[in-house]
Amino acid sequence: MLTCSVHPLPYLANPADYFSAIRNAPGAVLLDSGRPTADRGRFDLMSAWPEAELTLQPDESGREFLQRLREGLKQLGAASLPDEYELPFAGGLIGYLSYDFGRQLEQLPANARDDLHLPEAQLGLYAWALISDHYAATSQLVFHPNLETAERQRLIQLFSQPAPSHNKPFNLKQPMQPDISASQYQQALKQIHRYIQAGDCYQVNYTQRFSGQCEGDAWSAYGALRAACPTPFSGFMSLAGDNAILSLSPERFVRISQNQVETRPIKGTRPRGKDSREDAANAAELLASPKDRAENLMIVDLLRNDLGRTCRTGSVSVPQLFTLESYPNVHHLVSSVIGELADGKDALDLIGDSFPGGSITGAPKIRAMQIIDELEPTRRSIYCGSLLYLDVRGEMDSSIAIRSLLVKDGRINCWGGGGIVADSDWQDEYQESITKVKVLLDTLQTL
Repeated sequence: MLTCSVHPLPYLANPADYFSAIRNAPGAVLLDSGRPTADRGRFDLMSAWPEAELTLQPDESGREFLQRLREGLKQLGAASLPDEYELPFAGGLIGYLSYDFGRQLEQLPANARDDLHLPEAQLGLYAWALISDHYAATSQLVFHPNLETAERQRLIQLFSQPAPSHNKPFNLKQPMQPDISASQYQQALKQIHRYIQAGDCYQVNYTQRFSGQCEGDAWSAYGALRAACPTPFSGFMSLAGDNAILSLSPERFVRISQNQVETRPIKGTRPRGKDSREDAANAAELLASPKDRAENLMIVDLLRNDLGRTCRTGSVSVPQLFTLESYPNVHHLVSSVIGELADGKDALDLIGDSFPGGSITGAPKIRAMQIIDELEPTRRSIYCGSLLYLDVRGEMDSSIAIRSLLVKDGRINCWGGGGIVADSDWQDEYQESITKVKVLLDTLQTL
C-alpha cells in the first residue's frame, strides 16, 4: 500500500490562522475542535480544491449515493500514514449530510416546506489536508500519494507565508426572528403530547428556526461565534455563491477508528448560572433530574439498536451514562455508546443504518421523524445533519449539526430545539430552545 507524505508546519493552536490562506478557495472546509479555548477536541482538519465534488442527484436513493461515495474513495486509492504519525485523515471525503438526507434512507412524508433549497448531501474528495494535533502540539500537511508533486509544492509554499486577512465584516440587516410564535410552539407541543398519550411515540425532538437578512463575509461571523462559543465539533464549510455552513456543535454523531465505533448522544440541558453558586446548582439539578435521565436513556436505547444493525453481535455497550459536560452557554447530559464494526461492514453502512442521529429525532425514530415533518413548518436543512470526514483507511468522525447556522442567499438561519416527553412543560421547552442558541444570536447582533 502506498504511504502519504507529511510536511511539518509551525504549530498554530487556532486553525483560523492557517484557514485564512484558503478561505476563498473552492471547496474550503474546516473541521474545528474549538481550540485554544475549548479543550475536549484533539484535531483540526482543513482542506480545499477537492479532486471531485459529490452531491446527491434528484433521482438517487440514499444507499446509491453512499455507494457512489464508496467508489470515490476507491478512485482516490488506498493509502496509509507513516508509522510515526497518529493522524485522523489520509485523504478522502469531507463535507455534510443534511438532516433531510434521511428522507433518502427512510420513507417519510413531505409536508414541511423546503424553502432553503440546500442540497441534501455534498462531500468533496480531498487528496490533502492540513491537520493540527493539539495533544502533540503539531501542525502538518498530509498529502495522499496520488497528489501531484507540483500541487504539494504549491501548498507548502502557500502555508509557509502569513496569509493576508482581507475578510469583509459581517452584519445582520435586522435582528433574527423566530419563524413561529410562542402560541404556535405551544400548539405543536400539545399535539406531540397527544401522540405520546396515544402510544405513537415516547419522545419527539421539536425545533424552531430563527432567521434574518445579512450581508458580508460568513467567515468573519464564524470567527466571532467560535470565540463566544468554542465547541469540539465545530466546522465551517464554504458553499457556492458566498453561502456557508457555520457549525458550533458540541455533539459527536459517530466516530470509527480501527473498526471501533462510538456515538455520544446529548440529551438534557440547563443554562449556565450567573455566578458559581447558581451554576453548580443548575449542574446538580440536571444530573439529578429523573426527566432528563429518562430522556437520555430513551435515546441511548435507540442508538444501541441503531449501532447493532452494523456492529458485531454482542459488541455494543454503554461505557458512560449521564455524564456532565459544560459549555459557555449550557450544561449537557451526555452518554457514550460503543461497538465494533461487523465483518463486511464499513463506515458508509453505519451511516446508512443510523442516520440521522437518534438524539435529534426522538423515539421510535421513524415515527418521530414523521411527526417532526408534520409539525415543523420548514425542513431542517443542515440543522441536525452532520459535518464529517471519512478517509481512505475507513477512519471517520462526524458531528450532529446542532448550534449550526446556514448563510444562504442573503439570509442567515439558526435552529434551536429539544426532546419533548410526556412530562415536558411547553414554556420550559420553549425557553430551552432559545437558551441553546441565545449566545449565537446575541453574538451576531453585536457584529
